[in-house]
Amino acid sequence: MLTEKVAGRIPVLECLKAGKRKAHRLYVLEGAPGLDEIRRAASGMPVVPMPRRELDQFLPGAVHQGVILEADPLPVLKAETWLDRDHAADAIVVVLDGVEDPRNFGAIVRTAAAMGAEAVMFAKDRAAPISPVSVKSAAGAMEYVDLVQATNLSRALHAMKDKGFWIAELDEAATQNIWDADLTGRIALVIGSEGKGVRRLVSEHCDLHLRIPLTGPVTSLNASVSAAIALAECLRQRLK
Repeated sequence: MLTEKVAGRIPVLECLKAGKRKAHRLYVLEGAPGLDEIRRAASGMPVVPMPRRELDQFLPGAVHQGVILEADPLPVLKAETWLDRDHAADAIVVVLDGVEDPRNFGAIVRTAAAMGAEAVMFAKDRAAPISPVSVKSAAGAMEYVDLVQATNLSRALHAMKDKGFWIAELDEAATQNIWDADLTGRIALVIGSEGKGVRRLVSEHCDLHLRIPLTGPVTSLNASVSAAIALAECLRQRLK
């Protein structure tokens, strides 16, 4: 049976609460305080106390905070499967083109969940893997947002247009200011990699090319910060 390990108190708790995937076994640091809520959420499953040295070796390099959960892998939908679903009239989707840093990936998923996005789509290649690092960075958010993998991002964006989505690319060289764009309705926000940005073939499928205005001495933002600003603007326009 294929399983994966979730490390950290918030990721473990959200995994148990969301019920998106089956959890099998909880490993906890012997004598660790503050785990009552996690233990309650794990009611009915085996709980295995472990000494620190053994728990550290159980998932090397992870910041486990005294708790590791063994669960089914996170479900990742194929783009075609996800597109066949019904989508809200004001659905927001984040599309990642070449974001390969797992911490950036996790942070973007976390913001997407907080701002009410429906899904985060990423390419099969040139994308950060779903790993303990990205799951920990997302702080449980991967349990609440659809994770969608596209074999071909350009083709997926074309199909999204057929579903009524407007495709908006963040581009620091764009002439249109993001504050002046209409981001209501179904919107897909395309975020490129740091340094290279959105690839040309992907950019050609975008309806809007938007920049986040910067006035300070720093002239660029990393992918997760750019995504957060754009998602906040999408939400702001929906709450007006």
